[in-house]
Amino acid sequence: MKAVTLTLLCLTALATQAHASSPDAWAAYDKTVLASCTKASGLKNAKPVGNAAQFDDRVGYTAVLLQGQYPQKHMKGAQGTELCLYNKQSKTAYVTEWDSIRPTAKAQ
Repeated sequence: MKAVTLTLLCLTALATQAHASSPDAWAAYDKTVLASCTKASGLKNAKPVGNAAQFDDRVGYTAVLLQGQYPQKHMKGAQGTELCLYNKQSKTAYVTEWDSIRPTAKAQ
């Protein structure tokens, strides 16, 4: 019986040690993700659209939608959209063009 009581006390003590990240820690993480995604992006003046999507830790990624301007001369400064996936474990950002998410103007 003493072993069961001791086990329960130890589990209770461990459970109280599990705290969620502080707002400052989340802000620092968001800043790191944005900096990594912006650096990986091929867009000029890349800015996030909305907030990052935080996936479950089992997935291991944070997603950020970026908008900016294509730097290629032939694109003549056209607006572009990219999706960035930030790998939490490797701390690496991967981007892909995602212009199809923007609504297109309807022909009248």
